[in-house]
Amino acid sequence: MPTYQLRFTSQQVDELYAHLFPGDGNEAVALVLCGRRDAPDTHVLCASKLLFIPHNKCHERGPLRVHWPTELGRPIYDEAMRKHMAVLKIHSHPGYYRQFSEVDDASDVELFGSLHGWTDDGMTHASAVMLPNKEIFARVVTAAMQFVPIDRILIAGDDISFFDHSPSHRSVAAKDLRTAQAFGEKTVGLLNSLRVGVVGCSGTGSWVIEQLARLGVGELILVDPDVVEHKNLNRIVNSTLEDAQNKTAKVQSLRSAIERMGTCTRVTARQENLYNLGVLRELATCDVLCGCMDSVDGRDLLNRLAAFYIIPYFDLGVRLDADGQGGVNVACGSVHYLLPGGSSLLSRRVYTPEGLRVANLRRTNPEQFESELAEGYIKGVKVESPAVISVNGLCATLAVNNLLARLHPFRIESNGEIRHQWFDLVNGVFGTNPDGDTCGVLQRYVGRGDMEPFLDCYIG
Repeated sequence: MPTYQLRFTSQQVDELYAHLFPGDGNEAVALVLCGRRDAPDTHVLCASKLLFIPHNKCHERGPLRVHWPTELGRPIYDEAMRKHMAVLKIHSHPGYYRQFSEVDDASDVELFGSLHGWTDDGMTHASAVMLPNKEIFARVVTAAMQFVPIDRILIAGDDISFFDHSPSHRSVAAKDLRTAQAFGEKTVGLLNSLRVGVVGCSGTGSWVIEQLARLGVGELILVDPDVVEHKNLNRIVNSTLEDAQNKTAKVQSLRSAIERMGTCTRVTARQENLYNLGVLRELATCDVLCGCMDSVDGRDLLNRLAAFYIIPYFDLGVRLDADGQGGVNVACGSVHYLLPGGSSLLSRRVYTPEGLRVANLRRTNPEQFESELAEGYIKGVKVESPAVISVNGLCATLAVNNLLARLHPFRIESNGEIRHQWFDLVNGVFGTNPDGDTCGVLQRYVGRGDMEPFLDCYIG
């Protein structure tokens, strides 16, 4: 049986909370249209659209039950049927009752018995309860009308929150003792349970992977199509001369290094380009994504994936310009934290639509790219840039500490004020920025999940 997950953005949770707890002490109810990631080992439901059942339209609202006309959910049911999406019913327990009641069981049988006949695709729907402290617990309702607990609920916000059905109560292993002394046993247990995808396993990526493994992250999915070359030995952590001589895949070199560490981190090594449907579908099951790529089109695609499947996304970028004779003109880097439903790399102007077009053209039609480059239609394209381990390592460390601060908030300043961190080593400046403009392109895809074509774009 697969594990089940449910994901919300923090904005969705805030909107649901305002409706479910209007201040009168009575239960209230809402419906949520959810996208899916239907994988063999993990079935994820991603909140996409909210429908609030008006309080004054309910037949009954009391401290222990809510009875409402289910026909009010018709727009959600119809859309779920057309798009093979799921329906989540979520209601409140104002009295902090931390389990489904007999009244809830009867209500769910009535609603989902009819709903499964309506959608008729054999796929699960779900029911959830929110408590006054915003804690959520949930269960899926199968086509056979079985109730199965949802294993993990992710809230993607400035703080990244998880509600697990069976939290880990294992004792802290010796390898994690010092981390527990800093961040506590609960955070160590959370790290041990995380599945993190890292795309790009070279300069910054290898540093991110090294730190996540030593912090005890439970599972890493590593994606990079390239092999180790002699020119990489100055910056890929744990790479060796033997790797370069044997042209070992970067992902395999890093997996072997983690196995030697003995930190018990499970590693899936995918020597593939990101533009691979199997890779993208696997990354969609991750709790967190880290993008360590130079390519504009790859960064844009990963940002898109994070929006579709409600995954917190950390994007890392380094720039080093030198004159080739020891003169350093630019040595800077940045870490962008991107929330589904918020801004994107495009709306933050990390790159332009034209830059994205050129990157896609270079990948999909190199002959046309070279022609436009020769004719002067494309300018400012660099083939290779300098790369130095110390600059890459600094950027990666900022990113990993950013992740830790969102899993275990410890900063004096609100995490919402630190959506973008950057440094400029030439001028000796470090800085932070809040969020940029909401991305109009990705906003409508938040939580959409599986669809055809995948991510509603051409993958090739």
